[in-house]
Amino acid sequence: MRTFFYLLFTLSSFKLLGQEMYWEKPAKFITSFPFKQLNGGVILIKARFDNLSDTFNFILDTGSGGISLDSTTTEKYSIPHVPSGRYIYGIAGVRKVDYAPKQTLVFPGLKVDSLDFYINNYEVLTSVYGIKIDGIIGYSFLSRYVVKVDFDSLKISVYQPGYITYPPHGVLLHPSFQGLPIVPATIKDSKEFTDNYFFDTGAGLCLLISSHFNEDSSVLLKRRKPVEIEVQGMGGKKRMRLSIVKQLEIGNYKFRKVPTYLFEDEFNVLAYPQRVGLVGDDILRHFNLIINYPQKEIHLTPNTHFRDPFDYSYTGMTLYSLDGQVFVDDIVKGSPADKSGLKNGDVVMGIDNNFTGNLEVYKNLLQKTGYKIDILIMRENKPLIISLRVGRIR
Repeated sequence: MRTFFYLLFTLSSFKLLGQEMYWEKPAKFITSFPFKQLNGGVILIKARFDNLSDTFNFILDTGSGGISLDSTTTEKYSIPHVPSGRYIYGIAGVRKVDYAPKQTLVFPGLKVDSLDFYINNYEVLTSVYGIKIDGIIGYSFLSRYVVKVDFDSLKISVYQPGYITYPPHGVLLHPSFQGLPIVPATIKDSKEFTDNYFFDTGAGLCLLISSHFNEDSSVLLKRRKPVEIEVQGMGGKKRMRLSIVKQLEIGNYKFRKVPTYLFEDEFNVLAYPQRVGLVGDDILRHFNLIINYPQKEIHLTPNTHFRDPFDYSYTGMTLYSLDGQVFVDDIVKGSPADKSGLKNGDVVMGIDNNFTGNLEVYKNLLQKTGYKIDILIMRENKPLIISLRVGRIR
């Protein structure tokens, strides 16, 4: 899981005539570059910071109201920063943050100036994805350009704002912006409700709804029995419940049996009832996206992943990477991991005869619901083989 919600900074400029926007020129292509898709569809792009020669790893996040750097990255590269007087909101709390003002971000073929980078600790994200996360790219960048995200070719294309012709197929969304893009979506389980959701490419999940919304609406069928799970994001770790909803509709596209997190929103991050949840990248990766903040539009075109199945597996544990090793943590009592005899702190040496030490590969191997999977661990300097039967959320 990932960082969730950030602050609103500055809106982009456009020409207004009456109540409508008019563009004198077509959107002009600037550059394109590849991205890597992390667990849950999360988008990882590489860029250079200011005049540094090293390349940094950033998550492209429509759920972020600005742009930010990891605190360990700023320390390693001696990047100066000062108090900002602002706060960042996340799943596990609220933090006051420093910032490095008026900096530059350099992509292949594109240099973006005058960016204020807010400083946050992304150590949890680094451990969850098994790759160093140096920062989050959100509204401060997206508000300046038209950005195409192609999950088929794993390529991002960037255009100067202007008139754009969208593909003939697909759906054009007109999100409202309250710092972040908000779109209507309809969920159906025991009942049917249409409400507002954050459009969040930084969330490695399908759907998240406020537990208050579920309590008020009883949208989940009574027979649903959510399982407990530990998630990680900005501010640390947090227990949630995981279930499914019968149907999610966004635009005119419907997805059935959608994995859904129930979120206890103590810090009112969602501002329920104005917004009841978020739609994450495990749904959005089924489309190729045109993110057009200057015109307040997002276009979705179904791609080759549109009919990919969802992940219904449940182990009741977290795997994380540290110093080149993969560890077991956050085992939920009564879960498949707990029943198998796994313990927090076990070092994973291999899963199903795969000994690569690759966190992404191991997580994928644990998606085989109903199967017994052999896990080779090291515990107190002794090797053990644990058989885990992967459960299924319902």
